Amino acid sequence: MPCVRTLLGLLAALAACGAVAFLGYCVYFDRKRRGDPAFKRRLRDKRRAQEKKAEGQGAQLWDPKMNEKLQELFLQEVQMGELWLSRGEHRMGIEHLSNALLMCGQPQELLKVFKHTLPPKVFEMLLHKIPLICQQFEADMNEQEYLEDDPD
Repeated sequence: MPCVRTLLGLLAALAACGAVAFLGYCVYFDRKRRGDPAFKRRLRDKRRAQEKKAEGQGAQLWDPKMNEKLQELFLQEVQMGELWLSRGEHRMGIEHLSNALLMCGQPQELLKVFKHTLPPKVFEMLLHKIPLICQQFEADMNEQEYLEDDPD
């Protein structure tokens, strides 16, 4: 039994020494990396590029004219959806309501409104349409990013 305890103690000591050596290695190279002037320059350049990108996106997102257009388009989609539903064309109505849901700033709240105002069958159809809308939106966004990155 004493031999097993000694062996376990030795293994524990080796594991502790290994952990301390690894941490020392990490600290040493981290200090070396942080002290490198080229690293600091690259880090500064990267942060500036991110700030410029964020400023450009922020200005694009909060453009009042764009928000007005989005609101108008949102209301138009809701009205078209209501019109199609009143005519009995559930598929076309759901298509327009799902577009409105996609443009809405608070889709959960809009879904609550739809739940109380739409017939249960139509609301179920809308719920089944949501994953398809999300996939289509992601595909459109990926295509838009690809076109923006393309130099041609």
